[in-house]
Amino acid sequence: MTMTAPTVSAHAAPQPVEPPQPRWVRPALFALLAATGLLYLWGLGSSGWANTYYAAAAQAGTQDWKALLFGSLDAGNAITVDKPPAALWVMALSGRLFGFSPFTMLLPQALMGVAAVGVLFAAVRRVSGPGAGLLAGIALAVTPVAALMFRYNNPDALLVLLLVVAAYLMVRAIQTGGTRWVVLVGVALGFAFLTKLLQAFLVMPGLALAFLVAAPIGMWQRIGRLLVGALTMVVTAGAFLAMVSLWPADSRPYIGGSTDNSLLQLALGYNGIQRVLGDEELPGGHSMPGGGSNLFFGGDPGIGRLFGASMGAEASWLLPAALIGLVAGLWFTRRAPRTGAVRASLLLWGGWVLVTGVVFSFMDGIIHPYYTVALAPAIAALVGLTVAELWRGRAYVAPRAVLATMSAVTGTWAFILLARTPDWQPWLRWVVLVGSIAVAAVIAVGVHRLGRVTAAVAASALLLGGAAPAAYAIETAMAAQHGPVAMSGPARSDAAPGAFGGPGGPGASVSDNTELQDLVRAVDNRWAAASIGSMTAGDLELETGASVMAIGGFTGSDNSPTLQQFQNYVADGQVRYFIAGGHRGPGGDSGTSSQIAAWVEQNFEPMDVGGTTVYDLSK
Repeated sequence: MTMTAPTVSAHAAPQPVEPPQPRWVRPALFALLAATGLLYLWGLGSSGWANTYYAAAAQAGTQDWKALLFGSLDAGNAITVDKPPAALWVMALSGRLFGFSPFTMLLPQALMGVAAVGVLFAAVRRVSGPGAGLLAGIALAVTPVAALMFRYNNPDALLVLLLVVAAYLMVRAIQTGGTRWVVLVGVALGFAFLTKLLQAFLVMPGLALAFLVAAPIGMWQRIGRLLVGALTMVVTAGAFLAMVSLWPADSRPYIGGSTDNSLLQLALGYNGIQRVLGDEELPGGHSMPGGGSNLFFGGDPGIGRLFGASMGAEASWLLPAALIGLVAGLWFTRRAPRTGAVRASLLLWGGWVLVTGVVFSFMDGIIHPYYTVALAPAIAALVGLTVAELWRGRAYVAPRAVLATMSAVTGTWAFILLARTPDWQPWLRWVVLVGSIAVAAVIAVGVHRLGRVTAAVAASALLLGGAAPAAYAIETAMAAQHGPVAMSGPARSDAAPGAFGGPGGPGASVSDNTELQDLVRAVDNRWAAASIGSMTAGDLELETGASVMAIGGFTGSDNSPTLQQFQNYVADGQVRYFIAGGHRGPGGDSGTSSQIAAWVEQNFEPMDVGGTTVYDLSK
């Protein structure tokens, strides 16, 4: 019996040998992966360098092995980006293999998206069959924020793939109770930490709870193996942290975003607890901007944030249906054996959604709409799993009622989200709304009595449920995206660039200044130039291939280099030009960066290079 029977249990622990799959499964899976690849690869590179901050670091990794190892923003190894380097490793190695360009930089991101869809299919299929796996894979592929981030060069693409891999490995661990699978989960989560630090750990409660409840071994064995997995995770992530800590600080780049040149402090501070609790401060005590009025910063904290104007259209299209399915599934499996596979998966994916969703909803620090890509796999898995299980029990009234509710709610919510961009395809929201309600009515009355028409009703329900997010995903894939923060879907007039700039931001004039580019390209110092903040430095690096020092890191507020260090670099002839202006974000107008700018202005003569003020530090 499946979970859909109101009074009976779900699947018991699966047999060691799986039954043969129907012939249609492999072609259907290949079609799904091919369609996903087409969506994510079509026009790849049209966004140019996308986020130039990470693009410049990836380029530096193609030029210098130490820059690759540490994730330096420049080949001269002045400072790293404000994240661990795992995602940069992938992009830089792609550039080393195929030559560095926007396409080769973004190619691994798109392929990781296709892989994530395939691994999610495998994880759900092992529990609820290939139909459920295909539904989950489709739901992930057409989530708009997934179509955005698997075509972008932020770290989130690798993070999502590693989290989905960890979930698949945990499904295997739950089925067998084997230590090997739990160890591999720890390895995946350890690398996820080296991709985006503590965000990787938000899935841990769901994974651990599912194993603790359902693994077919004794309680103490379950606890012991979870501890082994946790130790493996610590060793995997800790090995790199230890290497950074033990490496002499004067022979490696400064850890961008930290206050004490420590990757551990970066993990626990700027990119850790401060993001959750708020009152986030940059090095030097400068507060970070944000606020609910800025769509790029997630909107106001609260229970409705995931559904609000900033985040709603990114990943929440199927979230109401997923939550309804989760509650119904847990109710229908309440009498299942402890090792029931369906209930275990509900705990795993449900824990992922609930913990991550609650943290994203209420965190007071920096959060951007695209963070919701971390929710997309679990939402998709819950939809695929619960729809398939409920459909098998459609002869019962209760499963039909739940399916009908999920269909109607999905159509209604899609109508609301589409209405937020009223001038874009206005017909679509009405088709989805009316069609979903009509299908819900048919399901509720008794779809199982319709004979051959049943398949058509099922297909209509799936098409209507996925039409709106798929349309948004296609629109996202067709549009060019630029800047530190990107949003999916049609362009919106209320989505102005945030505090860190965007299209036409501070670095735009550098990209057009060929005279400045020629000047920088002609020298071979360790750093051809230096500028405050990463915007000008990153753009100039990408245009010239030269190493440009970003004084103060991303926003110009990091305490690196100090005035004395910069003076020593100039005295040794290691940096040739200082470019005035730059991008002074929060804290970038005072402290170390301001001291360096003042010293340069007092001791060197300015010259105009294509409309940009430049100081020749060799004179």
